[in-house]
Amino acid sequence: MKTFSYDGKEYEVDAQGFLVNPRDWDEDFAEGMASKCGIPGGLTDEHWTVIRFVRTMFDTVKSCPLVYVACKRNDIGLGDLERLFPTGYLRGTCKLAGVTYREGYLAHHWLEDNIVHYNREYDRKSYTTDSHGFLLDASDWDENFAIHKAYELKMPEYLTDEHWKVIRYLRQCFEKDGKVPTIYETCEATGNDLETLEQLFPDGYHRGAVIIAGLRVR
Repeated sequence: MKTFSYDGKEYEVDAQGFLVNPRDWDEDFAEGMASKCGIPGGLTDEHWTVIRFVRTMFDTVKSCPLVYVACKRNDIGLGDLERLFPTGYLRGTCKLAGVTYREGYLAHHWLEDNIVHYNREYDRKSYTTDSHGFLLDASDWDENFAIHKAYELKMPEYLTDEHWKVIRYLRQCFEKDGKVPTIYETCEATGNDLETLEQLFPDGYHRGAVIIAGLRVR
C-alpha cells in the first residue's frame, strides 16, 4: 500500500490512489486529491454537492451509488458530470468521496490482499474471477463469459446488438491502450446517452458493462 499526504495528514491508498479504508475519509482528503483527478482549480460547491451525496449514500447504506442515481438525484447530466469530474465517475467522484465500486458489493472494506478468489464454471469453461465477479485476467475473456455474466447479473434481456456495441468498444480500447475508457468516452463513441446506457446495463457502467467485458478498473 502507498500513502498520500495533504495538509499534514497521511492517508493509506492503493496503487490507483483510492482510499484503503473509507472510514479514514475527510474533506481534506478530497481537497488534496482533487488535482490528481483533473481538477487543478480546487473543489467548488458543485463538486461538493455530488461528492457529499456519494459519501452520504455510502455512510447510510454502505454502498457506492450507481452513476445513474448520482446524476438523477443531483439533477445533472453526463456532460455536467464530465465537466466536474473529467477522470470519470469512479476514478473521480467516488475516489474523492473515499469509496470505490468494491463497496457496492461488501458491507465493509476488504484489503486487496485478503480477497479470496474463486473459479466459476460456464459451459465447461473455467474463468477465474475475484470475489466481486470481475475477471482476473482480461485475456481469458470471450463471448461465452459475457453471455453468462449477463445472465448471472439478471439482465432484463439477452445481449442485443446495442449491448455488444458497448462491450466490443470496451474490449477494443483495452486491447489497444491497456485501460478502461471512462463512461464519457464510451457514451460518445457508441452514440448512447446516460438514460440509454442505464437501460442497457441497469447494474451500472462498472458493475455492468465493464464487468461483462471482462475488465476491471486498475
